[in-house]
Amino acid sequence: MRMMHLTYAEKSLLVGDEVAALVIEYAAALARTGGADTVKIVAYGADSDKVTALLLLDSGTPLMGESTHTDMPEPDNAEAIAYVREGLARLASPPAAQPVALEHNPMSAYEHEFDNDSALPPNA
Repeated sequence: MRMMHLTYAEKSLLVGDEVAALVIEYAAALARTGGADTVKIVAYGADSDKVTALLLLDSGTPLMGESTHTDMPEPDNAEAIAYVREGLARLASPPAAQPVALEHNPMSAYEHEFDNDSALPPNA
């Protein structure tokens, strides 16, 4: 079975090809936008034990994927894959900005000054 060593902070984690490629793509997209996120993945550690890793992805995250062949079953990362795909979609099409409703308009105290044309100087 083809999998990848995902190297993160001097640790090598053995994961499936798809999750490795998506995590690297997501890290790059976050770096381009100045964002950050965390992603939880299931992997095999250096001792071949199954581990859960929580990765912080931001502009300073050095990641590397390296292909390998193994007889080990691919860890189930369906949840991580779905989460990363959603994150990539949000970065590709961010939601439109919405106006903020002010409970108190600080300019309302001055509105009366602009309602009266007689307040304008002559020849204005």
